[in-house]
Amino acid sequence: MQDYLSPERDRVALITIDAQRDFVLPNGPAAVSGSMSAVPQMQRLTQAFRQLGAPIVHMVRLYRCNGSNVDLCHRAQIESGQRIVMPGTSGCELIDELKPDTTRRIEPELLLDGKLQEVGPKEWIGYKPRLSAFFQTPVEEHLKALGISTIVICGTDFSTSPRSSVYAAANRDFRMVLATDAISGATDAGLNELAQIGVYLMATDKLLDWLSRSRQAA
Repeated sequence: MQDYLSPERDRVALITIDAQRDFVLPNGPAAVSGSMSAVPQMQRLTQAFRQLGAPIVHMVRLYRCNGSNVDLCHRAQIESGQRIVMPGTSGCELIDELKPDTTRRIEPELLLDGKLQEVGPKEWIGYKPRLSAFFQTPVEEHLKALGISTIVICGTDFSTSPRSSVYAAANRDFRMVLATDAISGATDAGLNELAQIGVYLMATDKLLDWLSRSRQAA
């Protein structure tokens, strides 16, 4: 029987979701509980993918101060004056632990124009206007052009953007791995739901061991 679900080490990419200062740092205006605890694992994964030479895409949110591009569930907050991941602010930046170069800053206009910002060899930042990393973004086309079949996802707030991105990736026939300890807010019930649609659930140590076998085989 053909195996359509097992992740493929030689065709894998990492997507980080909303790993931005406003969402991760404890003093951020929209800090997500538990995100700081997931940062060391997110950092280990990004470092491992860089060493492997495998693609990394950091997907971020950017809320214009007038709320014009904000999803409905957050629009009233932004229109009332709350400043969350506003373009040009330090809060919209990736956390330093995930940056390939801590001096590099997000280029909001490039991202808001629907383009990917290259920040390192095989490493990009992309803007997502809604929860999913694939809704009105170039990510699917970009990864498929690179020959990617398997996506590993980590990031913040499991129940919103990460879970939406996993379902969207599955709908596009990507093989999926969720880094269970490199994501904040994951629940047993939510993880079990993903397992039922063929998502592989791996803690970071297991993922790194799996990735290292790719290098040894090479």
